[in-house]
Amino acid sequence: MPSTRTHAPRGALVFDMRQLGRQAGSALTQTRTVPAPGDLRLELIGVPVGTDVALEVRFEAVSEGVLATGTAIAPLAGECARCLAPVSSSVTVGFQELYLYPDGRHGKHDKHDKHDKQDEQDAEELYYLDGDLLDLEPAFRDAVVLALPMSPLCREDCPGLCAECGVPLADAGPGHRHEAAADPRWAALQRFADTEDQNQDRRAGAIDLQEG
Repeated sequence: MPSTRTHAPRGALVFDMRQLGRQAGSALTQTRTVPAPGDLRLELIGVPVGTDVALEVRFEAVSEGVLATGTAIAPLAGECARCLAPVSSSVTVGFQELYLYPDGRHGKHDKHDKHDKQDEQDAEELYYLDGDLLDLEPAFRDAVVLALPMSPLCREDCPGLCAECGVPLADAGPGHRHEAAADPRWAALQRFADTEDQNQDRRAGAIDLQEG
């Protein structure tokens, strides 16, 4: 079936599955440019809210529900983990999730079924259609956040910041140096030596005046 472009009934990442139907084996591909939702970020980098995200999704009807397989290209903005310079790039992610029909029994338990906490946790992680609507945002969000770099770099060989003055070492150049800081334990002795030198100079000056 050819690709179609449709307007989501509610939310840019919500898709109407009425055109797909429930006959197993039928398929539908949709392509959209959607605004990025909020909170798609880690500490140093993320997808700016509202920026354009290119999205292509193939929906396939299966016996339990709808299998959604998609790819997305999203812009990234943040700062370098070493020198804190602005960083901009993009990320391409792929994802696949099964959305179950709400009237199906998959993942549900009869009141007489015996199941443990692990079964309940597994059931909570399942995705379901809301009537004929399929909300792709949770699957899309998980895929993007997992693909974000933990330590983004402005360049692979970024030397970072100077530990003494904080200037970016890439701008300072290879000759950037700082004199070794004086040991504070010697500061008082140095002041004493300077005072002695000044006293000796004064005494020498007084002797010269007397002899003159």
